[in-house]
Amino acid sequence: MDNGQHTNGTSSQGSPVAVNQRYIILDALRGFALLGIVLANFPEFSLWTFLSEEAQAALPTASIDRGCHWLLYLLVDGKFYTLFSLLFGMGFSIIIANAEKRGANGFRIFYRRMTVLLLIGLVHLLFLWSGDILALYALMGMLLPLFRRCSNRALLAWAAVLLLVPVGVDAVVEGFGLYPSAWFGERMWHYCGVFGISEERYAYWLQEQTSYVGVLQFLVQGAFERMTEFIDGNRYFKVLGLFVLGFYVGRNRLYARLEEIRPMLRRVLAVGLVCGLPLSFIYAHSCMEHRPWGLTIHTLLYTLSVFPLAFGYVAAIALAYLRWGETSLTRFFAAPGRMALSCYIGQTLLGMLLFYGIGFGLGAYIGLGHVLLIALGVYIFEAIVARLWLSRFQYGLLEWVWRMLTYGRYLKIGK
Repeated sequence: MDNGQHTNGTSSQGSPVAVNQRYIILDALRGFALLGIVLANFPEFSLWTFLSEEAQAALPTASIDRGCHWLLYLLVDGKFYTLFSLLFGMGFSIIIANAEKRGANGFRIFYRRMTVLLLIGLVHLLFLWSGDILALYALMGMLLPLFRRCSNRALLAWAAVLLLVPVGVDAVVEGFGLYPSAWFGERMWHYCGVFGISEERYAYWLQEQTSYVGVLQFLVQGAFERMTEFIDGNRYFKVLGLFVLGFYVGRNRLYARLEEIRPMLRRVLAVGLVCGLPLSFIYAHSCMEHRPWGLTIHTLLYTLSVFPLAFGYVAAIALAYLRWGETSLTRFFAAPGRMALSCYIGQTLLGMLLFYGIGFGLGAYIGLGHVLLIALGVYIFEAIVARLWLSRFQYGLLEWVWRMLTYGRYLKIGK
């Protein structure tokens, strides 16, 4: 989320990156990823995702909502967490390279960063939102040092294998009728029973609660539901594969050699448009029709559509940056990208405020089209706030706390 981007340094102690040593293209990519994250997550914050098909169809915007849902599967689903994961792996390589240049113990610093991120993720998961990704990022990130001695070819091979493994896993699961997440699913419904969260009222529970106690009860069962999502979606293989690929990009400093790799960027974009985009149409159909060709084919479609199209997004933004340089649009995305952790948690807080009963209680009764407009408004609001904040401070608030806990000393936040 907050990845070091450093060009030089001579200090003998590990320390965070100075503002003038950042690569704006990485911040812009991270900011662009945040836009996709809020579009992907707000249907769940708004409780629309939890509604039955009958309840969704009864909303006055149902026809528009169906088109919006299809577009989400086509252009958003999976693509932006792919981009976030790729950037995370790049950040790992940069942190280690900078620490080694300074004579510091890069791995000690890295593991401290991951431990703090794990704690932040667990707090987010257990006390704010069940859709947290930070804890998984921290745990998978701790495995990245295992790949530090791999050659470039080996890194690419490992990334490919890890990204393809879910297809094989789901073939076995489907072929033998397995349910690997069964225990977590049982625990989820057990705690639903304990707190009186019925299947009929599941989509409305958070909208009806007027105290945080009710939210906390939902989060208990939600933590188990999140584990079923990780297991059923083979998310750990995908995240680690993207981390390894990001590590390859960062170790070879491709982000600093955009002009040199322009032909490669064009090829990546071409693959995204020729392969990823058409297959995303088929993947979106599979999602909307509840996997008519089975689990294995659905996972294969995901692999062959989501990853190429996401990489195509990266290539398109990099090529635009090469052509037009730093523009007002680049700076617009870069501001929230520089404080991505704060903005990510901020999206959760704003989602709770807008849609839950402890806030304005808008959830469960508005259509997906309106939800996406609200999500876009939230992103614009965060981008403006980030721009104003960074005009006075060096880091986002949570980035500042994360850095201080990582480096074990007070750091000046103001400019």
